[in-house]
Amino acid sequence: MSRMRYLFLAAILAFAAPLAPTRAADKVTLLLNWYLYAEHAPFFLGKERGYFEKEGIDLDIQEGRGSVPTVQAVAAGTATFGYADLASILKAADKGAPVVVTGVLLQKSPMAFIALAEKNIRSLQDLKGKSLALTPGDSLSQILPLVLGKAGLKESDLTIIAGDNRAKLNAVINAQADAMLGYSMDQNLRIAAATHKEVTTLPFADYGVNLASSSIVAAKATAEKQADLVSRFMRAATHSVADAEKDPAAAVDAMLKVSPKAGLREDLIEGLKLTIPLYHTNATNSLPPFRADRSEVKASVDLLAQSGTISQASAGRMDDFISFKFLPN
Repeated sequence: MSRMRYLFLAAILAFAAPLAPTRAADKVTLLLNWYLYAEHAPFFLGKERGYFEKEGIDLDIQEGRGSVPTVQAVAAGTATFGYADLASILKAADKGAPVVVTGVLLQKSPMAFIALAEKNIRSLQDLKGKSLALTPGDSLSQILPLVLGKAGLKESDLTIIAGDNRAKLNAVINAQADAMLGYSMDQNLRIAAATHKEVTTLPFADYGVNLASSSIVAAKATAEKQADLVSRFMRAATHSVADAEKDPAAAVDAMLKVSPKAGLREDLIEGLKLTIPLYHTNATNSLPPFRADRSEVKASVDLLAQSGTISQASAGRMDDFISFKFLPN
């Protein structure tokens, strides 16, 4: 058989051979903890660069309305994964919600007292007699007594103004409250942008109260029955965050392409640059994103038990609610 004829026949056989079945991508929803802001940008970068697609995941990123509703949606199976604060996840798990943390992104607490500099709040002691805007029952307010205790203060030493996230922000902007409980890479920037004034931030962690925060949460059924999907998702998410650490502007641009109204580009980039240092502690600087130090996570769990957010019994069985086995090595 001539070489030309051989190649022709081989081509025919190759064309006639049945194609190997292509696996359909898994449709996955990631429900965020709030409306889009800088902290969410890495997920959009990973989607734009095809990291989720490469893992066989068709990712839909949706805005949330708070960590609590996000965890509830994951527990109910209406969202595959959630991005929520650790306290809200564990509080739900403590009450029987079938959810598990599969990675901790913010390992340093962003929780802080935020005020206009003109209010002269430079330390915890300066809060005495001042008005403080907070959201009753949220993670920040649950931890507040522990932080105030570091300065010998109690909530009764302040005038509490209750409101949701937007109400708290407006209360400080409009001088209806001296300070608010918020996050050190978000509300402080919004207040500065709205008032064009200097803002003071007092992080909880500076007073020895460091609570691991934003994490990925999945339903226990998903973790047990679709372990491979969880591993693939966490691998793509890890790659996404690692890229965002190197290029915050690219991450923000990826988010703005999808949602141009997410915010001003420069403000979002600054917010992400303030967020990135929260990804690691001294114990995890050499580790990939999401892989927290177990002893530090245990310290956060103990803080939640001390504050009454979760029961001591749940704190004693941390491994039932937190697993890092799905993270890439």
